Amino acid sequence: MSGQIIFDPLIPLIPLAILAVLSLAGIALAVWRGLAGWAWRGAAALVVLAALSGPALRQEDRAPLSDIVLLVEDRSASQRLGDRAAQTAEAAETLAARIAARPNTDLRRIEVGDGEGDSGTLLMTALTEALAEEPRARIAGVVLLSDGRVHDLDQVPGLPAPMHLLLSGTPEDWDRRLVVKNAPAFGILDEEILLTLRIEDEGAVPDTMGGFAALEMSVDGGEPQILRLPVGQDAQIPVTLPHGGRNVLRFTTPSQDGELTDRNNSAIVQMNGVRDRLRVLLVSGEPHPGGRTWRNLLKSDSSVDLVHFTILRPPSKQDGVPVSELSLIAFPTRELFMEKIEDFDLIIFDRYKRRGILPALYLDNIRAYVEDGGAVLIAAGPDFASAESLYRSPLAQVLPGRPTARVVEEGYRPQVTDLGHRHPVTTGLEEAWEGDWGRWMRQVELTPERGQVVMSGAGERPLLILDRVGEGRVALLASDHAWLWNRGFEGGGPQLELLRRLAHWMMKEPELEEEALTAEAEGQRMVITRRSLSETVGDVVVTAPDGGQTTLRMEEVSPGRFEAVFEGPEIGLYRLASGDLSAVIGLGPAAPREFEQTIASGSALEPSVEATRGGVRALSEGLPAFRDVRPGRPAAGRGWLGLTPRDAYETRAVRQMPLLPPWMVLLLASGLILAGWLREGRR
Repeated sequence: MSGQIIFDPLIPLIPLAILAVLSLAGIALAVWRGLAGWAWRGAAALVVLAALSGPALRQEDRAPLSDIVLLVEDRSASQRLGDRAAQTAEAAETLAARIAARPNTDLRRIEVGDGEGDSGTLLMTALTEALAEEPRARIAGVVLLSDGRVHDLDQVPGLPAPMHLLLSGTPEDWDRRLVVKNAPAFGILDEEILLTLRIEDEGAVPDTMGGFAALEMSVDGGEPQILRLPVGQDAQIPVTLPHGGRNVLRFTTPSQDGELTDRNNSAIVQMNGVRDRLRVLLVSGEPHPGGRTWRNLLKSDSSVDLVHFTILRPPSKQDGVPVSELSLIAFPTRELFMEKIEDFDLIIFDRYKRRGILPALYLDNIRAYVEDGGAVLIAAGPDFASAESLYRSPLAQVLPGRPTARVVEEGYRPQVTDLGHRHPVTTGLEEAWEGDWGRWMRQVELTPERGQVVMSGAGERPLLILDRVGEGRVALLASDHAWLWNRGFEGGGPQLELLRRLAHWMMKEPELEEEALTAEAEGQRMVITRRSLSETVGDVVVTAPDGGQTTLRMEEVSPGRFEAVFEGPEIGLYRLASGDLSAVIGLGPAAPREFEQTIASGSALEPSVEATRGGVRALSEGLPAFRDVRPGRPAAGRGWLGLTPRDAYETRAVRQMPLLPPWMVLLLASGLILAGWLREGRR
């Protein structure tokens, strides 16, 4: 039970103040005029003013409330290193018993695990949520059991009581980690890229650890390359990407005896390989209405370096013009077709026929160029069906179709074949153009000898044949009328998209491979895609970082495209295999956030702890005792930590009694006025 005097004025404060001023003025006037009863009259005025101020005695029936201490236990992945888990569990039980033994004290235990994905230890978020469920006036203190590696310091709550941090781990802990300081998202093919890596040792590093460490580097899960790097220094690693598209680079430094974990000894870098410039050689033969189609297409792309070799005057033409006056400079045919041919990514023959300009030796060199990895595209006109056809040259060994010497001169609409609906060059081509395709008016009749027929023309004759020859690729388009689509004839057609896909397939762009196994990651979830020209594909075997294997059945989602979804159980490098195809993909970082820094340290939380006058102590030094401290006083010392008693209470009942009841006011005021009148009457 507690009591206090309160005031509840019967009239507003301003009128009450005016009455007080008037009363004071009246008393002053009485004193000035020498009235003997001024004191009694002033006392009567004070009684009336006191009554109007509403004095009352308020009595509360209070029940004391217990103090609350929050014990937050870090159970994240980094707390499972070494003997930290057992150390933390033992300390939590001992501290819980000590806090529970304190009089008028309740304990709230909060366990914090790993955050979602790779968010790390969200200790402050858990503390904020716990504080939201408790009255702040009862919080006597917060005790954190953690290694100090907290990843949500921006969520530190304001606390009305001390916060203390008890660090797990031992003074002998040490760890080695691999850090990628700089890695670009893409790299130019065939150009050296410099990645900056650093091997760091933290904690009580043994004297036996030398100044250098081994580093294994592998690309797409291939044979690793062994390097030696200085420990504690930035090192630049030269890397050359082997292919376009995604390249997965894995760096690993071997684990050492005694280090806390090897989970941070690896790093995965995923880089996209891109071509700097696409070098194309365009060889044009007899001029025709669509002669500039290929040139305009290639010149419109700023990433293409085009060399255009065109023959406007054949040797057979007799007009009396001296050969020395046919050009300003001699065209470097030998340099182009013999010495520098390997510098080109693609060679296009547009309605070219043998006229003696390019000797058979040059054409045979182009054949060898294809077999060694080059690409040749032939846009065939009527010349391809003649005796001067390129088919009747050394190039015939790499061409996928044989001309029958017949040229079909009739209108037809190009069609994508059943196989073409599965091939990435032509799949979805019909949906890429609104409306019907316009007709073409000419086609060279071909007999397919190998490769895939992805488009057909008049009478379902082969129109576009694609083939792989050795390491290279060949495309044979049996018509020179693709330009009609460009001119919008009968509505036109997807000429630009077709030729773009065709050129990029021949230059081995990964997204246009007809047989491919790829995967895209979203957090811990990966979508595996298998492209194939076959109607069925085998299962995909997924090998996890720990060596465990999972077999997935692929479901066809569109012609030639099969997919499966896999939820990765852990972060790291996964290997995929389906028949002869393989791929690698990294889910999250190779070293999760929990293992970036593993040595226990209170440096990150120390400013927040000091702001509450709390302390940071190591569990390896023993468990501290608890003492009561007043608010604002230091709450940590040698061997002890402070808790602030809150003296909180619950009000169960309230009683209020007026100190000046009306009858008493009337009696006192009347008596004082009468006494003043009598005093003045005696004079």
